[in-house]
Amino acid sequence: MKKNILVVVKKLVYILFFIALEQISFAQQLPLYSQYLYNKFLINPAHAGSDGYTSFNITAREQWVGYSGAPRTYSISWQTRILKRGYKIKKTIFNQTTFTPGTDGKVGLGGYIFSDRNGLIKRTGFQASYSYHLWLQKNTQLSLGLAFTGYHFIINANELSFEDSNEPWLNNNLRRGVFVPDADFGIYLLNPKFDFGFSALQLFGAAAKIGDYAYRNFRMDRHYYLFGSYNLTTGGRTEIEPSVLFKISEQLKPQADIGITYIYDQRLWAGLTYRTGGGLIADIRLRYIPDHSKWTALFIGYAVDFTLNEIQRVTYGTHELTVALKFGDSSRKYRWLDRY
Repeated sequence: MKKNILVVVKKLVYILFFIALEQISFAQQLPLYSQYLYNKFLINPAHAGSDGYTSFNITAREQWVGYSGAPRTYSISWQTRILKRGYKIKKTIFNQTTFTPGTDGKVGLGGYIFSDRNGLIKRTGFQASYSYHLWLQKNTQLSLGLAFTGYHFIINANELSFEDSNEPWLNNNLRRGVFVPDADFGIYLLNPKFDFGFSALQLFGAAAKIGDYAYRNFRMDRHYYLFGSYNLTTGGRTEIEPSVLFKISEQLKPQADIGITYIYDQRLWAGLTYRTGGGLIADIRLRYIPDHSKWTALFIGYAVDFTLNEIQRVTYGTHELTVALKFGDSSRKYRWLDRY
């Protein structure tokens, strides 16, 4: 009798586990960042090299601290621009002397590695990005970006106890995980007063075919991001920057971030954002310029999310820390401009 009850309980655990798995597949598949305004490259590959700097960013995000199985995301990203260099003197057919750069300064490169865990599901992977930048007007730049991504997808079965190793719901692929390739695309419009971007992530909609019957409904949905911000100079060293981010997936469950950021002397940023669905985000960012290197800057940012629903009662909120290094002096930064 006890054995039969035990078998029924195990079957119930299996059923609940895969129901939860299917629900996860229709829930949060990509990390939710709070400080994307300071590193848009994480959501749009076209941003790589758009500002002419070489930068390194570290992001650590702990969602719903104190809640078991809550999402955790860690990433290290890098981006740069292949600048104009190696000028050559050439003569035109009209015998005029011109200076032609060896590279036109329009190509950007970037990449990052990441680890993202959400419940029993863990993804560890990388992205390699290529961007191309064009000038529409004197101060307006249009960027196009394409990225190849790949990650190891695994479900941590160690957190569940399976007595029968031949259980049909559990197979070798589930234990060791699978490699999933994918691609992202982005468009980015940059101007000294505003910026605007659109990106489509997980273009392949790759299905994680770990099993046959049990995982027939599990797939990675395409995600679309649309964001923009506008810079309002209030006089002196103070600026106000309203922003909006709209995101939607094939699940047709849209979400929007509506925020405003106070900027002082390009050294201090303080922002407040409302996330639809019941969320409030407060963030602060500081820039430090070492004395020995005038044009190399260190940025440190921190954000805390408060969920305006029941889960906030059993958690300590969501916390995100970013550290960024930017390299490039004045002449280097602007060598990619078409002003020669």
